[in-house]
Amino acid sequence: MYTGLLHTHALLRYVVLILLIVVIVRTLSGWLSGKPFKIIDDKLSLYAFISVHVQLLIGLILYFISPRVNWAAYETSEIMKDTEMRYWHIEHISVMIIGIAVITVGRILAKKALTEVKKHKLTFIFYTIGLIIILSRIPFPFTTVSRNWLPF
Repeated sequence: MYTGLLHTHALLRYVVLILLIVVIVRTLSGWLSGKPFKIIDDKLSLYAFISVHVQLLIGLILYFISPRVNWAAYETSEIMKDTEMRYWHIEHISVMIIGIAVITVGRILAKKALTEVKKHKLTFIFYTIGLIIILSRIPFPFTTVSRNWLPF
């Protein structure tokens, strides 16, 4: 179960990244050109919203069943001193929750916006900030704490 969830989590990150980038590009274009916020814009932002939340749920399950995250085996001071343990125990999960919360707030505010331009603007700003936050703690192969591009 752990391996299957880990592979799903690793592959779903690409779906999340692609959807967020598509939404960001479309909403920037719509904001700058004053285009109406179309049904496709709403659907794409919803799909991105759903995908980050599914990713969060899988991540939370992994957090509690992962052999990497074992609070009982270590003192907090040991975890904080070790870069990899600190990353998996604290940094990755907390930063991802913050990024997803930013996206969630953006989606809610955009849904309540009264003008089309405001919907584009709010979605662009909040989804971009959320994406930047998320990117800061994805374990890419070139980062200090890393994972392979593909989980196989």
